[in-house]
Amino acid sequence: MNRSTLSDPEWYTLLTFLRTCSGLYIGEESECRRFVEAVLWIARSGAQWRLLPATYGRWNTVYKRFARWCKQGVWEQLLTQASRDSDLEWIILDSTMRRAHPCAAGASQKTVGKPVRP
Repeated sequence: MNRSTLSDPEWYTLLTFLRTCSGLYIGEESECRRFVEAVLWIARSGAQWRLLPATYGRWNTVYKRFARWCKQGVWEQLLTQASRDSDLEWIILDSTMRRAHPCAAGASQKTVGKPVRP
């Protein structure tokens, strides 16, 4: 599955939510999808706005719309909505998700290093 763009079901779920936001300009559906994918590209890559590929539109136009949506609280509402229907398929565990050594959890020094018997 290509994670650089939104799938059609993901987009229609997002579009349904966006249409419920009062006072939000969505415009043409295809342009709005391109805008959202541009924002996701920036978020995923961590790149500067000026490095946005031209296929997503002019970086300054995308940034200005992103800033307007920020002021309107759209991204916070979207995050709240998306967290209600979370998809844990793409969860990533890294080195921050490690078990601590038993002595870090206050284990007795007598038991540290001894094998655990079932």
